[in-house]
Amino acid sequence: MPPSRRAPPSERTPTKKRGRIMSKELIRLVNCRMDFDGETVLDSINIYFNDSEFLTLLGPSGCGKTTTLRIIGGFLQPTSGDVFFDGVRINDVPPHKRRVNTVFQKYALFPHLNVYENIAFGLRIAKVPAKEIDERVTEMLEIVSLKGFEKRKPDQLSGGQQQRVAIARALVNRPKVLLLDEPLGALDLRLRKDMQNELKRIQQQLGITFIYVTHDQEEALAMSDTVVVMDKGRIQQIGTPEDIYNEPKNAFVADFIGESNILDGVMRADYVVEFFGRKFRCLDKGFEKDEPVDVVIRPEDVDIVPADSGHLCGTVTSVTFKGVHYDTIVDFRGFKWLIQTTDLHQPGEYIGIRLTPDDIHVMRKSEYSGMFGDYSSYSAEYDEINDPDAVIGGEETVEEALNNEE
Repeated sequence: MPPSRRAPPSERTPTKKRGRIMSKELIRLVNCRMDFDGETVLDSINIYFNDSEFLTLLGPSGCGKTTTLRIIGGFLQPTSGDVFFDGVRINDVPPHKRRVNTVFQKYALFPHLNVYENIAFGLRIAKVPAKEIDERVTEMLEIVSLKGFEKRKPDQLSGGQQQRVAIARALVNRPKVLLLDEPLGALDLRLRKDMQNELKRIQQQLGITFIYVTHDQEEALAMSDTVVVMDKGRIQQIGTPEDIYNEPKNAFVADFIGESNILDGVMRADYVVEFFGRKFRCLDKGFEKDEPVDVVIRPEDVDIVPADSGHLCGTVTSVTFKGVHYDTIVDFRGFKWLIQTTDLHQPGEYIGIRLTPDDIHVMRKSEYSGMFGDYSSYSAEYDEINDPDAVIGGEETVEEALNNEE
């Protein structure tokens, strides 16, 4: 499956969510391309969104995530390609006629209206009967936990409360999809975390589709059913938060989602990868023999041990206290690793590390290889190696591993 395209429903495994199967497709973008002044900002992406799904578009500034959101909302028409809603092409349908509402980073509340009237505004424009307006506004106030704040003006509210008003105003029209364009960007860290929980609770309570845009990877992992990682106008990977973190498809995803040590390696056989001149057992297969690869090792997966019992040995160069762990930088003969550990090791200390097959993730080389981390080409054998053909994590040599696979 190409990285820029989600598989069609028949090729995907339905996702269980809150006790039911979530598999109904709601929105589909087909070969959507967007050019501005001759520059391609969205490169013919194909993606679909399920009903009742919390999906996050994640990536750095300029990757195309907000452009994708604006195309879904009808604020932009793609240069080429089609947008389908419930199977109907909606390229020419204006924003106000789509069953989609948007919450922006700037909430754009009416300063002269109180909370109640801000939420009711769209219903009054639509000439909804007064009794129904009151019922729906009251319901929204309950959902966003603002009951009792009806008569306050926006300038009498905190940032988080203003954001809840903006969400209630968007939801009171009962859209099928809510688009959220970095709505937490203006909030401080503590309030952001509180609102992450609130947004997730609201989405689960209402059971509608949320499409959320952010550049904050922690936010995406904490809130989403599905994460779409984007860069350079293309989709790099789509999956659950666990899949994106544990099985990155390339060096960009590995670097953007969490901290990573990304090394040059060579796949010697199925389940055997070599890096730093040593052969390690891994869980990966399907590569060509002796194919150059990228190897990802997450900082939290590395165990520090005494030097005489380590698979690799190096010198601690710096330590930073992070509250729940220490960020420990270790120099392995010019290649610096980040290791996250609860044990304090002082700069200058000579330590060893041990790796299990589950700690090692192997990726094919890509256009991003060499762009992240220290991709050292140093491959001399370590002095600590007694048997250069030994496969760490397995008893046999690499030749025996090859024979066993045959």
